Amino acid sequence: MIRAQVIVRPRASIFDPQGDAVCRAIQHLGVSTVKQAHVGKCIELELDGDDVTAARTQLETICKDLLSNPVIEDYVLTLAAAEALAQVKPAAAKKGKKKA
Repeated sequence: MIRAQVIVRPRASIFDPQGDAVCRAIQHLGVSTVKQAHVGKCIELELDGDDVTAARTQLETICKDLLSNPVIEDYVLTLAAAEALAQVKPAAAKKGKKKA
């Protein structure tokens, strides 16, 4: 199994009103060091098989044709084998647990 993560966000040259609102809200909270924010979306996909090259080719098409608008958005595609992610997730899960 292959897991993919696609992060889509507005291009740097496109005004991001939601990101601007987030930035102003952060500054309103007193954090003046934040000068810019961008709001996007994260899509996580699971694919059958283990051919990462074929999966990347298919996912690039999906990203360009469906998940992003190439005129105003950029995307970052990250692929990992499920086994590699399984080793990372337990450590992240432990952080959220409270001690009894």
